[in-house]
Amino acid sequence: MELSVVDLSRLQFAMTALYHFLFVPLTIGLSILLATMETVYVMTGREIWKRMVKFWGTLFGINFVLGVATGLTMEFQFGMNWAYFSQYVGDVFGAPLAIEGLMAFFMEATFVGLFFFGWDRLSKRQHLAATWAVAFGTNFSALWILIANGWMQHPVGAIFNPDTMRMEVSSFFDVLFNPVAQAKFVHTVSAGYVTAAMFMIGISCWYMLKGRHLQIAKRSLAIASAFGFASALSVVVLGDESGYEANLNQQMKLATIEAMWETEPAPAAFNVIAWPDMEKRENIFAIEVPYVMGLIATRSLDTVIPGINDLVDRSKDRIRQGAIAWDALQKIRENPVEASEELRETFSQNANSLGYAYLLLPFTDNPMEATTEQVDAAAWSTVPNVLPMFYAFRIMVACGFFFILLTTVFFYYSSSGKLDTLREKRRWLLHVAVWSIPLPWIACEMGWFVAEYGRQPWIIESMLPTSAAVSNLSVTEVLLTLAGFVLLYTTLLVIEVSLMIKYIKIGPEDGEEAVAPPPSMQPVPSSATVPAE
Repeated sequence: MELSVVDLSRLQFAMTALYHFLFVPLTIGLSILLATMETVYVMTGREIWKRMVKFWGTLFGINFVLGVATGLTMEFQFGMNWAYFSQYVGDVFGAPLAIEGLMAFFMEATFVGLFFFGWDRLSKRQHLAATWAVAFGTNFSALWILIANGWMQHPVGAIFNPDTMRMEVSSFFDVLFNPVAQAKFVHTVSAGYVTAAMFMIGISCWYMLKGRHLQIAKRSLAIASAFGFASALSVVVLGDESGYEANLNQQMKLATIEAMWETEPAPAAFNVIAWPDMEKRENIFAIEVPYVMGLIATRSLDTVIPGINDLVDRSKDRIRQGAIAWDALQKIRENPVEASEELRETFSQNANSLGYAYLLLPFTDNPMEATTEQVDAAAWSTVPNVLPMFYAFRIMVACGFFFILLTTVFFYYSSSGKLDTLREKRRWLLHVAVWSIPLPWIACEMGWFVAEYGRQPWIIESMLPTSAAVSNLSVTEVLLTLAGFVLLYTTLLVIEVSLMIKYIKIGPEDGEEAVAPPPSMQPVPSSATVPAE
């Protein structure tokens, strides 16, 4: 298959975004855990909590620095690879991205310096304030990024100006409090908390298996399991809110997630397992649970969830309506000064469907002359590939429920003072926790895949197709930058993992000496090794 500039540009941005998000959730979650542990240190004055903050803070610092390095290039890609997109949304994106850069990022970076170098220069309370400022800045930074991303999913508070060919903000309040953006923010931040909690649980369990730094490991397990349990529950609840918003604003995404080809009577069934076939446009097989999908997505018994086929039919109507808007727009652009009020009124009445006309441009130069077959092809281009969407969502959900189960188990053992029992009789649970460390990242990447791939073919939902937003570049240029980014980001990832492993093996600065294995794990000495009395 021959890749186009659009395909390669999408691949490049997807690669850099997914690489970058390997660092983001751990930074978000560890910042809160560090602030919580240091609060305990300031309240109790016990030095062990200070050692904990310094140790986990070292891992946080490694992740923070490399996360910044991978994130810097992403915003530049808007101008490099997505020139028309940048022009189209500059007035909307400018404010949140500027606030993120000037306020959240610089505040976060400033207080990170105080966190690492202020232990002997600040009082306990001053240093604690700096640590909480890091946590606040990290989460605040995520807010503005997700406001921008949420607007791409549900564009509100802005109108299209046919004279400037740009979106212009009509209500910054609506942009700021976009329900999709707010749902994405709390869901994404909670996922970061789970990631940090599972990271801390897994490393603490590794120390317990090795019999090292047990006092720090036990305390870290206690705080991480409680934090992780609450966060894992919130991820599931807030994920449900995101699903509800998708049913209101991104129905095609929801239909593809559920492989729902036909509209069902309310409340719709939930496909636990299915095998969607894009060519036949049906599921080869499916295991359903009646009513569940309708209840989750609509929170009612009588609201219908439209299927893929019905949504495609609706797209055909909007494509035809959008062609009228496109034709009026071309005439306005030819002579904007003398464009009649009637022409502008025609455009205004059909402007909400203008983006659908752009779906025809890969098939015809003039949407007004599109054939029925071309309209059908454009309408079906609004359907993402159902199979990867279906299973990416289920991998994410399965991981979420596993995190609830695992954090519940460790919260029980830590709160009941039975962590030593794990070393003596339940070592397999410690191994499970260690091997589960990568799972939160897998869940996060699957979540972003569902959110972003599920929006295709739109770069801005229902308003601007991805194919219309790309820069005028050659395939060779994009391939070269793609290869460069892959090489650079892979190098940074290797550095991150290597440094993490190095400092985890070193452990806390004033760690306890290694202790002997529990009695049940010690070998029974033979008579030949028993010393003579």
